Amino acid sequence: MLMDRDKRQQAIEQLVNLNFNAIYPVVWNSGYALYPSAIAQREGIQPFVPTGAQGQDILAELVEQTRGRGLLVIPWFEFGFMAPPTSELALKHQDWLTQKRDGGTTWVGAAGEVVWLNPFRPEVQNFLRELVLEVVGQYDINGIQFDDHLSLPNEFGYDPYTIALYQQETEKTPPANPRDPEWTKWRADKITAFLANLKESIQAIKPNILLSIAPNPYEFAYNGHLQDWLGWVRQGLVDELIVQVYRPDLPSFLKQIERPEIQETQQTIPTGVGVLTGLRNRPIALPFIEEKVLAARQRGLGVIFFFYESLWQQALEPPETRKAAIQAMFSQPITPRLPVLENIPLVSTPEPVDQPEPTPTPPPLAPDGIEIPVIPPPGS
Repeated sequence: MLMDRDKRQQAIEQLVNLNFNAIYPVVWNSGYALYPSAIAQREGIQPFVPTGAQGQDILAELVEQTRGRGLLVIPWFEFGFMAPPTSELALKHQDWLTQKRDGGTTWVGAAGEVVWLNPFRPEVQNFLRELVLEVVGQYDINGIQFDDHLSLPNEFGYDPYTIALYQQETEKTPPANPRDPEWTKWRADKITAFLANLKESIQAIKPNILLSIAPNPYEFAYNGHLQDWLGWVRQGLVDELIVQVYRPDLPSFLKQIERPEIQETQQTIPTGVGVLTGLRNRPIALPFIEEKVLAARQRGLGVIFFFYESLWQQALEPPETRKAAIQAMFSQPITPRLPVLENIPLVSTPEPVDQPEPTPTPPPLAPDGIEIPVIPPPGS
């Protein structure tokens, strides 16, 4: 849909008519910038210039097509610090990769086998920062978004660079247990420091750009991926929070959206939940989607659907049935608001559980085993 001008225009018209108020087009996926990027070209990691079917700059045209239509455009840096091991990025900059204690560099997750750029290396931080600032500077966008991949699986960080940095700052050797509380906090704080620097850099160019984060539920995000998003909210580093609550049933969905850290965040910034509308090989029935939307809105939460094609094109019900249901869910235009919540106690950062070193079994795909759409380069 994004590649073709006419199909994109039709999609925008449908979203506007259904009272959507924001879209999150992917611009960083599989080690490639999905817009004409001088930074990616300079690094020699982009063997192609991504364009639409008519040869156009997709993001620039999308911004123009949505102008004045009530749709925020918030480009999504989907892969964050993650990249496929066969990407030009990973092959050219192998020194940028972090590793596990056994020396392994690959990790099996929702996007398949990937490697992780070391978020503690200045070169990696500068590269990702430059990509973000390039998009912020070149396009008339409303914000940028990272999701659960602005993080690092907790079994990583045992590369020589990070070990030396940890020893220099703490006079200790990284513990064998990746869930050690002090080791977890040290790495999580480094990622927080990067985000703080990125936020400052963005505001220096365009002060009104939103920084949106779409992480996993907090305990998994912090303990499993060193992503202290609650700390980010408390430090004022995040302007919008969208928690991915891709649960298979309503009780487990409700359990997550009623968490105290969600309620705390609602007092500060616009807060929403990601609602899965289906996958290419796993459609989700409309009644379940309606239940989740109703539950979220009853609790003052925004709703973000993942992903566009599964809204009505790849679904169990006919497209017109799905569109009518969405129209009924959002019969009036929605504008961002901060709900007034009182007497909600602040929650503390969870302490990682001190556990024996885990056995070397493949990690789960994600808390819910959700696939990540991997966008191949043109001609592949």
